[in-house]
Amino acid sequence: MRPDVKRAVIQDLPQLIAMRAHLFTDLSDEEQEEEVMHFLQDPNYRFWLAWQGEAVVGFVEASVRPYANGCDSRPVPFLEGIWVKPEQRDQHVGQALVMAVEAWARDLGFHELGSDVEICNLRSQAAHQAWGFEERETVVYYRRLLPSAAE
Repeated sequence: MRPDVKRAVIQDLPQLIAMRAHLFTDLSDEEQEEEVMHFLQDPNYRFWLAWQGEAVVGFVEASVRPYANGCDSRPVPFLEGIWVKPEQRDQHVGQALVMAVEAWARDLGFHELGSDVEICNLRSQAAHQAWGFEERETVVYYRRLLPSAAE
């Protein structure tokens, strides 16, 4: 059974925080709440929740970015994060969430959607391909800490 996907609103804050905690594990509940509150007020940002009856089984968030690696247009809508409860995976919940983002992007006049996946997350890479995304580039980011001027 396909989930019922609805755009998230301020009343969905507890569910959004609970869902995001699985994906953005480096943020505290307070930081999650602060980010969600900020993004809920941003006209270029959207959240959707997937419901099975009374239970939230997944979420997706998307924004309009000035640009995104691998995309041809600027600005471009971007899938910022998606998470589905493990027991609901492979049941088209992710596809339904992505379709909600696509509809939003099309309504805004866009013709492409960007996303990214960590290189080690093979499950998400496979999901993106199943959802119709094409891999455009692979990048490894580096950094070098600079010694202080006193050293």
